[in-house]
Amino acid sequence: MFTRIIVLISFSLILLVSTAIPQESIIVAKFGNQKITLDEFEYAYAKNVGGWDAAEQDSLQQYENFLNLYVKFRMKLRDAWVRGFDTEPALQDELNNYKKQIGKSYIIEKQIIQPGIEQLYNRRKEELRISHIMIKPIKGDDNATFEKAQAILDSIKNGASFEEMAKKYSDDKFSGPKGGDIYYVTAGLLPYTFEDAMYTLQPGEIYPEPVKTKYGYHLIKCSARQARIPKIRASHILISYFNDEGKVDSAAAKQIADSVLAKIRNGESFEKLAGKYSDDTSTKTKGGDLGFFERRQMVQAFDEVAFSMKVGEVSDLVQTNFGYHIIKVTGKKDYPPFDEEKENLKKIYQKQRYNADYAAYIDSLKSRDNYVFNEVTVDAIVNNCDSTRFGVEYPNPDSIKGLIVFSYADKNLSAKDFLDEVNHDSDFMGKPIFLKSEVMKAVKKLTEDKLMEEAALNLNKTDPGFASLMNDYKDGVYIFKLQEDEVWNKLHVDSADVYNYWTEHKGDYMWPDRISFGEIFSMRDSLIQKYYGWLQEGADFDSLATLYTERPGKKKDHGRYNLQDVNFSDLSREANKLENPGNFSKPVPFSGGYSIFKLFEREPAGVKSFEEVRAEIAGLLQEKESKKLENEYITKLENRYHPVIFYDEIEKAFKPRKED
Repeated sequence: MFTRIIVLISFSLILLVSTAIPQESIIVAKFGNQKITLDEFEYAYAKNVGGWDAAEQDSLQQYENFLNLYVKFRMKLRDAWVRGFDTEPALQDELNNYKKQIGKSYIIEKQIIQPGIEQLYNRRKEELRISHIMIKPIKGDDNATFEKAQAILDSIKNGASFEEMAKKYSDDKFSGPKGGDIYYVTAGLLPYTFEDAMYTLQPGEIYPEPVKTKYGYHLIKCSARQARIPKIRASHILISYFNDEGKVDSAAAKQIADSVLAKIRNGESFEKLAGKYSDDTSTKTKGGDLGFFERRQMVQAFDEVAFSMKVGEVSDLVQTNFGYHIIKVTGKKDYPPFDEEKENLKKIYQKQRYNADYAAYIDSLKSRDNYVFNEVTVDAIVNNCDSTRFGVEYPNPDSIKGLIVFSYADKNLSAKDFLDEVNHDSDFMGKPIFLKSEVMKAVKKLTEDKLMEEAALNLNKTDPGFASLMNDYKDGVYIFKLQEDEVWNKLHVDSADVYNYWTEHKGDYMWPDRISFGEIFSMRDSLIQKYYGWLQEGADFDSLATLYTERPGKKKDHGRYNLQDVNFSDLSREANKLENPGNFSKPVPFSGGYSIFKLFEREPAGVKSFEEVRAEIAGLLQEKESKKLENEYITKLENRYHPVIFYDEIEKAFKPRKED
C-alpha cells in the first residue's frame, strides 16, 4: 500500500482541495446540481501553486486552464460518490490504515513537538539568574532525600537565609559556596522539571516545593529575570599577570592596564592598543576581536560586564583569573525569528524534554481511553513459555487462552493477539519471552501504538488540518480507483500492435552514426610519448590503458567507451577522426593533458531493431491508449453532468471584492 500512497501523492490533482469550505454567491462553474464558487476555486488554486501570494502573480489564462482541470476533477469525485466508494470496505480500510500511519506522525509533530518548540522559543526570549540548593539522592531512599530538602525549605520559609543555607547544605560544590548562584540561564540548558519551576518565578521568589531531577532534589530561587541578548560581539585587551620573566606581578599588570585604559579614554585607537599591548595572542592581531559569543561562554566576571554594556562602550578594568581585561562591545544580535531558530529549537527540545512530553501525552491517552493493564496476564505469558523467544510459535497457547493484556477505549488486546503482533515486530524478534522485562518492553510499545492509533482515528473530528489532509488523501484514493476502473484495467497493447507500429514507423527509430573507442590519457607529454612508442612496437592498447590511463574511473574499463553517437562528446568527436577500426592516433593535446585514441568499431546510421525499441513503443502505445480511455471517460461524465464554466467570473479571482 505504501507504493500506492506515493503514486497518489504524486498525482497532480490530489492536493487540490477539500470541498467542505465556505460558499459564496459568485459561481465560476457548475455541473449537474453541483456548483463551484469563486472562493472554492481560489482556495484550490492557491493551495496548488503554493500560496495566495504566488497565485496573485499568475495570469487569467492560467486560472482558466486550472479551472478546466478542476471541473473534471470534481466530476470524477462526484462519480466516485455515485459509485458508492464511501461505503466500499476495501477503500475505507485503506483510508483507516493511512489515517493510523500518518496520524501518529501528525500528532507527534503538531501536538507534541510544535507546542514544545514554541514554548521553548518564547522562554528563550528571557534569561533568569538562578540560585539553587541541591540535595543529592540518599541511596535507596527517595523519601529521605525529599524530607531533607523539605526541612531546609521550611527553614528558609521561616526566615533562614537561602544563601547561607546553600553554603551550609548544598551538594553542588560549585555553586554552594557562592550562596547557590548558578548565574544567568535560559530555557534548554537545565533539566525540564527544573526549568518548568524556575520559569514560574519572579525576582526574589523561591519555588514553593523541592523539585526532583536525576541529580536529586533542588530548592530554587530567582534573583533576576530580564530580556535575553542572544549574542554580543566584543573585543578585549588582556594584560596578563605574568611579566616578561614569567613571574606573577599583578601590581605591574594593573599599572600597565591602567595606562592603556587611560590612552583609550584620551581617544587613542582601541584596536591599535590591542595590537601593541594585549597578551591574548589569538586576538591581538585582530584588534582584540573575540567575535560573537553567547552568555556563559566567557568566564563569569568578563561575561557579566560585557553583557551589561552598550554597543561602542568601553569598560573599566575587569579582573579574571587570566589578568586584567579592557572590554569594548562592538555588536549585539537581536532575538531571531522563530523560523530561523526552528531547527536548532528542535534539536534542543528532542534532547531536553521530548521523551517526557511524549510520555505525558501517552498518559493523557491512557486516562481518556480508560486504559487498564493486566500484569497477571504478562506473568502467565512469561511463566508458561519455557525458553521461547519472540518470532516463533508460543508453546502453550491454552495456558493464556482468553487472557487480556490490556484494554482501552472499549477494546481488548488478548494475549494471543499480543503475541501475534509482537512476533511480527523486528524490534523484538528473537528476544526472550521468558524474561518479564522484555515482555514489558513489548507491552509498552504496543500500548503506545494502540493508543496513538485510536487518537489518530478520531483526530479528523477535532483537528481541521488533519481533516483536510485526510480529505485530500481520500480524494486521491477515489481518483486512483476510478483511473484503475476506467483506464488502467482496460489498457491492452499486445506484441502484434507493437510490431505493426514499428514496421510502419521505422524511420522514427534510427541509430545515428556510432563508434566504440578507447583512450589513454596522461597529464604529462613525456609519458604519453612513451606509451605511443610502445603502441608502435606492438603493445596491447587495452593493457596500457588499464595500467596507465589517468582518466578518472576508466582504468577498470580498459579506457574503453561503448557504442555512442559520434557527436555525443568531445571524446567521441576526436575518436571519430580515425578512419578505420584498429587505427590509433598520435598523441593529441586534450582536456588539459594528452590523449591517444583507438577506434574499435564503427556502426553506420540505421534502423533500430524491433527488440531494441519494443519497450519504448509499448510505452508509447499504452500512453496513447490511456489518453484515449481517459478522454472517453471525461466525455461520459460531461454527457452526464453537462458542465458549464463562467469564464467571465474568473477575472475576479484574487482581486479585492465587496463583502455580500
